[in-house]
Amino acid sequence: MTEATEANPSAGEVAERPIFDVGINQRLALLPLLMLGLQNIFGMTGMFVFPGLLGRSFNLAPEQIAYLYAMTFLVCGVTTVLQSVILLRLPIIQGAYAGSFGALLAAGHLQSAGLGAAYGSFFVASLIWCALTLPIRGWSVVGPLARFLRSPMISGMIVMLIIIQISNVALPNWIGLPTSPGFPLLNLAAGAAAVLMLILVTIWGPATLRRGAILVALACGTACYAAIEPISFASVVQAPWLVTPHWFPFGLAVAPDLVAVFLMILVPAGMGSMALYQIVASWGKESLSDVRMSQGVFAMALGSVLAAIVGGFSTIVYPDNVGMLRSTRVGSRFATLAAGLLLIGLGSCVKFDMLLVLVPLPVLSAAATLLFGIVFMHGVHMLANVEWDDRNLIAAGLAALIGLGGLFISPDVMNHMPLIAQLVLRQPVVSGGITVIVLHALLGRRPPRSAAPTAL
Repeated sequence: MTEATEANPSAGEVAERPIFDVGINQRLALLPLLMLGLQNIFGMTGMFVFPGLLGRSFNLAPEQIAYLYAMTFLVCGVTTVLQSVILLRLPIIQGAYAGSFGALLAAGHLQSAGLGAAYGSFFVASLIWCALTLPIRGWSVVGPLARFLRSPMISGMIVMLIIIQISNVALPNWIGLPTSPGFPLLNLAAGAAAVLMLILVTIWGPATLRRGAILVALACGTACYAAIEPISFASVVQAPWLVTPHWFPFGLAVAPDLVAVFLMILVPAGMGSMALYQIVASWGKESLSDVRMSQGVFAMALGSVLAAIVGGFSTIVYPDNVGMLRSTRVGSRFATLAAGLLLIGLGSCVKFDMLLVLVPLPVLSAAATLLFGIVFMHGVHMLANVEWDDRNLIAAGLAALIGLGGLFISPDVMNHMPLIAQLVLRQPVVSGGITVIVLHALLGRRPPRSAAPTAL
């Protein structure tokens, strides 16, 4: 496919070879659906990281941490179903959002807040975001924002900033910590086995095996890990079968300043997801109107409300799952529907949650490192279509350095800043994403009227 075609599917150019062997609206048999659904779940690294980290940082009981895992699966499953067949209607997987995790962690540790105020403020912010994203008579507040994201520069920059923001759950978790059993050689070797198998199957494997490339890679990496460091199934045996969701399990309180913080966290998640909607739609040659984009963000907002009520995380489109679409060449939205239904089932069965968690974190993170890289390079590919004049160089360059620079501000400096400033600077997709959009609006030249995209 030419660069112009991927960046602008309305350009009318015909690709020599389609990205997907199985189209977006094409159905599959039951066995491939289950296989692809499980493959997508195993690629959702944050699902296996954020609940445990949040629970342990607040010294929650093991049963409460298991509950966090269950609700994370449930919320992601419901939102994925909405995206696949009801609202957006694209093969989109919604996973736990790193920004939501970071905001809950920071807000919960405030002396005047705690998890009750964190989740209560998250709930109010999610309701506000729902109102802003609700499409009414074909229009919503985020509709005009969708037009901005049709720019290759904005889409490419946001995709790259998303990967930068979540890259801390890739290679660092592949290497692990000195206190982990496989550190460092076993972690590196098992992860390398998974990556090598993923490359071999993706590039040279037959089509039937390629669709299960992630499962094959994770199985290979897990087997290598278990050969040296045996994996115990005691936690699965001792876990209960079912979990019951509770309304506001950590209490309910609202702090206006935290509501503003969580709203600022939800907005860039929608921005980043819309950029990835564009990528997937272009791969499948789907027309993506502003209204349809708004419906996708509205589905995310509904998921955020549910997460705040039951005790989970808001969601974002997972770049590694987008990378999976490219590597398997299966774009069927019914495969992501299967993943959503499986996630809902996992959210109801704690034993199965624990069984999935037994896959070593270094193996999961190694596979995510490769898949994150695929999506990052697609963002670079989108930027190849930009006319790099002084205006675009200023907008992209300042946004990139602001987004990256916030990651290197010392803790001492951060601790003297207001909470809202800390959360913005620590998340590149917030600081860099807002910067590139504002500068593009102020400095960018308007395209000719005939070249402007038309909403369908």
